[in-house]
Amino acid sequence: MDRAEIGEVFERYPGNPIISSDDLPYLANSVFNAGAAKVDGETLLLMRVEDRRGISHFTVARSANGIDGWRIDPKPALFPSPETNPEEIYGIEDPRITYLAEENCWAVVFTAFSAGGPLVALATTTDFKEFKRHGPVLPPEDKDAALFPVRFNGRWAMIHRPVSTFPSISADIWISFSPDLKHWGDHRVLLAARKGAWWDANKIGLSPPPLQTDQGWLIMYHGTRTMSSGCIYRLGLALLDLEDPTRVLARSSQWILAPRQPYELFGDVDKVIFPCGWILEDGVVRLYYGGADRCIALATAKLDDLLEWLRENSS
Repeated sequence: MDRAEIGEVFERYPGNPIISSDDLPYLANSVFNAGAAKVDGETLLLMRVEDRRGISHFTVARSANGIDGWRIDPKPALFPSPETNPEEIYGIEDPRITYLAEENCWAVVFTAFSAGGPLVALATTTDFKEFKRHGPVLPPEDKDAALFPVRFNGRWAMIHRPVSTFPSISADIWISFSPDLKHWGDHRVLLAARKGAWWDANKIGLSPPPLQTDQGWLIMYHGTRTMSSGCIYRLGLALLDLEDPTRVLARSSQWILAPRQPYELFGDVDKVIFPCGWILEDGVVRLYYGGADRCIALATAKLDDLLEWLRENSS
């Protein structure tokens, strides 16, 4: 594959952004960071919507082709309920969706913004209309979490990103295991943030849920770097062993996607590309990402091209 011929591996949809707050059927500040799933033959986005108080909730959008013609529900699918779930007092954010065939349901792992800081919470659904809350599964401060769709040696696995209160300790990507989706242990660092001038130095986090391929579990992660003009979020790739997800087979030495377009560079948080969902269909990956915490955008790439790029750019 000739890099000069294809340019960047991901191709941005020319009609970006695909959804903005102007498209919502009710008043809101912004819509971004959507989880994605293929449901009943359609693409479903579980979108983070921030209201004009600054509190986020989730609303569903559907499309027949996953590109345009989005139909947005008239009211939120999941709204914070601090009366029953006090961990949601300041909102719910950044959903990541995984279908658990063994449980016959969709698992939505999200960030609940509690009084003690952000933490990882879990809900399940069969129709994205009714949700069963399972409450917090990991304490604060922790976020950027998603489940694998299968068990490993009888245990579920989850990737997440805890943050230490010690400023000298980097924010790394961890993996943990559970027999029942409630009690988590065997915690260990999966990917450590690099140091120094690297694009992913000091703070990294998972982007969409792990994607199963014949070569391993493909994961996309974001790395941050603080510049004189502020923080910039870029995206890289890694590959995990299919049987042992704690074993990292490859990790990109450079970023694969970075803010470049106006809708990625300017918004409530400038210079941010933040995906929470992707869908693989007919060999093509559709990546849904938040642009500058203001809108939802789409980029596509062939899976084979992503895996080849990772082989060529692995450190």
